[in-house]
Amino acid sequence: MNYLIDNFAEIWGYTRTHVKLALVPLLIGLVIAIPVGALIRRISWLRKITTAVSSLAYTIPSLALFVIIPPLVGISTIDPLNVIIALAIYSTALLLIAVPAALDSVPATVIDAADAVGFSPLRRTLTVDMPLAIPVFLSSLRVIAVTNIAMVSVGALIGSGGLGVLFTQGYQRNYTDEIIAGIIVTLALALVVDRVLYLLGRWGTPWVRTAKGARA
Repeated sequence: MNYLIDNFAEIWGYTRTHVKLALVPLLIGLVIAIPVGALIRRISWLRKITTAVSSLAYTIPSLALFVIIPPLVGISTIDPLNVIIALAIYSTALLLIAVPAALDSVPATVIDAADAVGFSPLRRTLTVDMPLAIPVFLSSLRVIAVTNIAMVSVGALIGSGGLGVLFTQGYQRNYTDEIIAGIIVTLALALVVDRVLYLLGRWGTPWVRTAKGARA
């Protein structure tokens, strides 16, 4: 704790960089995966191909991506954009699996009712399917967000910054306090992000709270 207090300004800077490197790829993944996932949900052959490709993409080691991406897009290995692109690939891959799975959780009776009153497929997806899929989708989103926070630390090995710097510097200097500080702050950050997403999910699904209250 003394190390955290004595080096608060420096660690706060690493934390802000860490948040950016973890959450920007998540937002990119959401922008890509939500429309694509909704589109492929009912096209079985395309969904199978997308799931296979996504699963394969996620098995690529992160360090390998950090080496492959720079020459492909023309950036430096230590450029933070390198980590953002790599984590965006991972986030999109996982979300392309999570979005259709969450939409599958919507009760068939609700879908039939929406179709019966004349909802177009697009309107039903936006106003019925997606809102009702939020609780299931949020569970996957929370896992992906926390995973990104953990994986950003690997980026410190190529000099991208973030809280992983505390691990690499602590190891190089054989300074255990610095490593422990990095672990504590990374865990705290993951817990905060997870809790924020949970609260946003509760705020965005008031009908779930109402249903639980009625059962109680």
